[in-house]
Amino acid sequence: MRFPNTFLDEIRDRVPISAVVGRRVTWDRKKTNVPRGDYWACCPFHGEKSPSFHCEDKKGRYHCFGCGVSGDHFRFLTELEGLSFPEAVQQIADMAGVAMPQPDPQAEKREKERTTLLDVMEMATRFFQDQLQTAVGAKARAYLRDRGLTAKTIETFRLGYAPESRNALKEHLASKGVLKEQMEACGLVIHENVPVSYDRFRDRIMFPILSSREKVIAFGGRAMSPDAPAKYLNSNETELFHKGNVLYNFTRARRAAQGAAKGAEDSGTIIAVEGYMDVIALHQAGVENAVAPLGTALTENQLELLWRMTPQPVLCFDGDGAGIRAANRAADLALPHIRPGRSVRFALLPDGKDPDDLVRHEGRAPFDKVMAQAKPLAEMIWSRETAGANFDTPEKRAELEARLKQIVSVIADENVRRHYQQDMRDRLNGFFSVGRMNGGERRQPYQQGRGFGGRGGSQGGQQRGGAQRGGPSAGLGVSDRLARSGMVRGHQDLPTLRETVLALTIVNHPQLLLEEYDEIASIDFDNRDLQRFWSAVLPAAATAGPHLSRDYLVERLSAEGFEALITSLDQQVRNARLWIATVQAAPEDAREGYRQALSLHKRTKALRFQKIELERELAAATEVGDEDNVEPLLRALQEVQMEIQRMENQEAIIDGFGVMSGRVKGVAVSQSASG
Repeated sequence: MRFPNTFLDEIRDRVPISAVVGRRVTWDRKKTNVPRGDYWACCPFHGEKSPSFHCEDKKGRYHCFGCGVSGDHFRFLTELEGLSFPEAVQQIADMAGVAMPQPDPQAEKREKERTTLLDVMEMATRFFQDQLQTAVGAKARAYLRDRGLTAKTIETFRLGYAPESRNALKEHLASKGVLKEQMEACGLVIHENVPVSYDRFRDRIMFPILSSREKVIAFGGRAMSPDAPAKYLNSNETELFHKGNVLYNFTRARRAAQGAAKGAEDSGTIIAVEGYMDVIALHQAGVENAVAPLGTALTENQLELLWRMTPQPVLCFDGDGAGIRAANRAADLALPHIRPGRSVRFALLPDGKDPDDLVRHEGRAPFDKVMAQAKPLAEMIWSRETAGANFDTPEKRAELEARLKQIVSVIADENVRRHYQQDMRDRLNGFFSVGRMNGGERRQPYQQGRGFGGRGGSQGGQQRGGAQRGGPSAGLGVSDRLARSGMVRGHQDLPTLRETVLALTIVNHPQLLLEEYDEIASIDFDNRDLQRFWSAVLPAAATAGPHLSRDYLVERLSAEGFEALITSLDQQVRNARLWIATVQAAPEDAREGYRQALSLHKRTKALRFQKIELERELAAATEVGDEDNVEPLLRALQEVQMEIQRMENQEAIIDGFGVMSGRVKGVAVSQSASG
C-alpha cells in the first residue's frame, strides 16, 4: 500500500535511526558520540573488522564508507532484514506508537493476491519435492546421486522433480483449490497456441528460486532428457519474479558471508558462479557464500545486489573460451560503476572445469587456491587487451594505448578513473620498455607521461573525435563538426549535445520522471535556455502526477513557449544520430541513455569543480612558496584540464550511441542510418 509522506516523516522523526540499526550492530565505543547522536559500527551489510558504518540520528540516515550502502529506517529493514516496505513501515510505526493509516483497498487487494501467489509457489515446491521421492523420480534421484549430492543437500535446497506429464502439477494444484489464473500468474502452466494450458516444467529436476525473504518466487528446471530443446528452463517473468533482479542463493550466501566476516577468517566475500549446480556443489563442500545469475549473463541489477553484500565480490568463471568471454563482459559491465571501496575480482578456473567438477573430483582445496589467485579488475582489463597480441610497430602500440584510454574513460568516479589512468600508464611504460620488437630488439623506454591522459595526449584525443567516426559529420573539419553539434565555446545558442540528450530523453520518455523524480529534479543545466525549460518541465510533471505522458508534457511546454526549443533539441540529436534520445527509442534504451548522459553530466561538473579547487590550491601554494606542493598540483591541474578538453572535443558524447543496436520500438535502424 502507499503511505502519505507526512505519515512516513512523522514516524521517522519519532524513532531515532540508531534505535532501528542498533538491534543489528554493536556500536563502537571509541568513535561513537551518543550525546550528539553520532554512531559508528562494523557494517552489517558486508564483512569488516574496523567500523566504517556511520549512523546519524540528526539526519535519520546511515552510510557505510566501506561498501557504499546508505539509506533511512525503511531501507535498512527492507535490505538487511528482507522485509517488504509495508512491513518495514508497520515496524517503525509500532516503535513510534503511531497507528497505521487506513489501507488503500486496491493496494490491499494486490498485496493479498501476491501473498496468494506465494502460497501457490510453496504448494508447487512441495509437490516437486514429493515427486522426487516417488517411483517416477527414481531417474532424477540417480542423477543427483551421480552428481555427488547428499540427501541433506537436496533437502537444504529443496530440490524436486517435475514428472513427465502435461497435467501432473496442474491437477494437483487444482485439487487444492488453486485457480487456473493463479497457476498462469505464477508461470507454472502455459498455453502455446492451444486452448488448454499444460505444465511448463516436465521431466526436469527442479531448483526453487527464493526471494530475499526466502519465499519461493520461481523455478529453474534441468532437463533429464538429452533431446530437450533447452537444458535449463527458468520460470517466465511474473508478478513475483524478475530474472535480472534475482540471484540464486542470495539470502543464504549473505548470511554465510556475514558470519564468516565475524569469525577468525577474513572470508566475508561473495562468490558469483555460473550455475545452480555450481552453487549447490560448493555449498556441500563448505563454500556457502556463493550465488549465481539465473541462466543468463550477469546483469547490472545483479551486480548491485552483489555490492550490497560485499564491497569486492569475486566473479568466478569457467576457464574455457565461453567462460573467458563471459568474464570480459562482466568486466565491461562493472567498470563504469566502480568507486572507492567498490570493485570486483575475477577467478578463472582451469580450462574445461567448472566449480561443480572441481570440488566433486578434487575437493575444496583446489577451488580455494583459485579464489586466492583471483585477479583485480584492472589486471583483467590489461590481460584481455594484451594477451596474444603483437605490438611490434608504433601504430600498434598507439592503438593499444588509445584503446585502454577509451576503456577506462567510462569509469564515472573521477578519483578511481584517475588512478586507473595512472595504472594503465605504468603498465604501458613497463610493457613497452622491454624487448617487444620482432627478433627481440630492445626498444628505448616508453616516454613517461605521454598519452593516456598525460602530456601530449590531446592530439590523439582530437583524432579520435575526428573524421574516423562516421555519420553526418564525416568529412568535415574538427571545428566544423564541433560547431554543428553545438559544443564549441561561443556557440551558446544551443546546449551541449550531452545536455540536449539528457533533457530530451526525459521529455520524450516521461516515465523516467516517475521513476527518478528526485534525481532528475536536482539536475543543474549550464545552458540558460535549458534552465528556463527545466523550471517549466518539473511543475508540469508534478501537476500530472502518475498520469504523466509525453503528449501532456509537450502540450504544456508548447503552451508556455518552448515548442521551438523542443524542435531544436530534437533536430540536434537526430543530426548526431543519437536515436536513443528520440521518442521512437525503446524504453529500456532510453533509460540506459539517460543514465549514461547523467553520469557524464555529473562527471563534467565534477571536473570543472576540481579544476577550480586545484587552481585555488595552486595559487595558495605559490603565494607561500610551498615548492613541494606546486609541482604535484600543477601536474594534477594539467591532467584535469586535458580531461576537460578531451570531453569538449569529443564528437559523440555518449559512447556507442552513434552505432546503437537499433531497437526503436520494434523498428530496426539500418547500419547506414546509424552512421
